[in-house]
Amino acid sequence: MIAAVLGDLHSGRHRGVVVDSPPGAGKSTLVVRAAGELAATGAPLMIVAQTNEQVDDLIERLGTRSPEVTVGRLSAVDYVRTDRVKDHPSCRVAAKVADLASPAITIGTAAKWATITEGSWPWAIVDEAYQMRSDALLRVAPRFERALFVGDPGQLDPFSTVEVERWTGLSWDPMQSAVAVLLRHNPELPVHRLPVSWRLPASAAPVVAEAFYPFTGFRSGTGPGERTLHFERPAENPLDQVLDTAAATGWGLHELPARFTVRTDAEAAAACARLAARALARGGMAGSEAGTGALTPNRIAIGAAHRDQAAAIRALLPPEAAGITVDTANRLQGREYDLTVVLHPLSGRRDATAFHLESGRLCVLTSRHRHACVVVARSGIPELLDAHPSTEPVHLNVPVKFPDGWEANQSMLAHLYRS
Repeated sequence: MIAAVLGDLHSGRHRGVVVDSPPGAGKSTLVVRAAGELAATGAPLMIVAQTNEQVDDLIERLGTRSPEVTVGRLSAVDYVRTDRVKDHPSCRVAAKVADLASPAITIGTAAKWATITEGSWPWAIVDEAYQMRSDALLRVAPRFERALFVGDPGQLDPFSTVEVERWTGLSWDPMQSAVAVLLRHNPELPVHRLPVSWRLPASAAPVVAEAFYPFTGFRSGTGPGERTLHFERPAENPLDQVLDTAAATGWGLHELPARFTVRTDAEAAAACARLAARALARGGMAGSEAGTGALTPNRIAIGAAHRDQAAAIRALLPPEAAGITVDTANRLQGREYDLTVVLHPLSGRRDATAFHLESGRLCVLTSRHRHACVVVARSGIPELLDAHPSTEPVHLNVPVKFPDGWEANQSMLAHLYRS
């Protein structure tokens, strides 16, 4: 598959090539490999990512695979180098292209590239292209001649902090994804689909595929029983039993009593923190094709829909669990852990708004794990969904998104209740 993508890219028959990828299918591996091969031709390459975290991750991977290739990291003047960037043997950081000394690869966020008004590159790679707004693509398109667009169509759409309804349905709607606009105006461009997730285990891939990728689907790169998770210390309470269920089946549901709560539900936040802390305290051991190792704090993540929820959970973690990642779906996108704990976006709510029904948000939260995912939620979400069916208006010239959040939530909950 990667060979076919690179073949289309090198053929010169198209100005762009699109690669659709499910969670953990090797997007970053493809980007790094393609970058190395394009850089080896001697032609300068630009890489566009969506966040500073993604940029630094790619720099680390580039340094591991092709340490001899020079990299220039475009950044803000107040950017502080992370260890990942410092460890790259041939990476220079600057706020201006002219100060990077003409590296083989120049990499930066879409927001930073939008400020660059001079220079052009024969090749570009746009990472997480489905999360890039179309107006951001228009601002950077003059900088390159041909491009590879790589992304996950099932995850979070581009977002904005301002009202955008005035542009809905218009061909210049800036909230369309870069890929949507690209394919609308260039339907002849080749689209490749990576069919295998190397992150999600056999217990998760069919569940996530059915809920969020009903028309394309994908499979796990590992089979049943090839990945294991167990705890050295026996269960002592109901939280431990949920962890044992997740270790055995890949999924766990810790359901709290039905109740309408404030967004920072203290009981739910405490449950998330205790579950993650107990996984550490019980001596979790994860085994996979990569070997067997202890479940350490940096291999556990807790995901939530809102930043204040993440902050509440983080404050409740004990000192020994301080290294556990606690963040929102937007910031967890593209990252990978052995065990994840998820605070369901609809837990304790009176209504089901478009934000909380966003299928991409739930997709990100439930697809970060290599071994198991535990969902924390108050009882009553199925009834909430039945009382609030999707009522989003249908707009002319706007493709209907499948699956919608209502259907995706019902699918995931049905599986969790069966587990």
